[in-house]
Amino acid sequence: MGNPFRDKFLKAGLVNKKQVNKAKRDNHVKRKENKDNTVSGISTKVQEQQATQAQQIRELNRKREQVKRQREQRAQVKQLIEQNRMEQDARGEAYHFVLQNKIMRIFVAEEMIDQLSCGNLAIVKLGASYEVVPAKVARQIAERSNEAIIAFHEKQS
Repeated sequence: MGNPFRDKFLKAGLVNKKQVNKAKRDNHVKRKENKDNTVSGISTKVQEQQATQAQQIRELNRKREQVKRQREQRAQVKQLIEQNRMEQDARGEAYHFVLQNKIMRIFVAEEMIDQLSCGNLAIVKLGASYEVVPAKVARQIAERSNEAIIAFHEKQS
């Protein structure tokens, strides 16, 4: 089952048994080294793939965390508004404010109009409606979401 050329060279007397064994050993070592090199090449590729996959997973987790944070902030804003909104007076005075180049109005008590213009109260958006909240709550809402604040005449320090 050996190499036919080796056998022919051995029979012809061109090489001796020692040289044949040395050639076999050299070939064996060469094959083993090539196999090790390909295995290390494959392991390098696998490591690169794992690194890119880990990076993608980190990025996906970061995006999920960001979405979760935004959802929590919206829930906090909604809770702040619902807990601190002030009663509106349907028969009260109309307070006009601008929203996206449209003039909107909300009916509030006469005292609330002065407080709205002084910056003691603010108008915020809750769903499709508008609510009036104290300035302290408006600042807390502004920390979480500026989009919810509609009209807030905050005093400049």
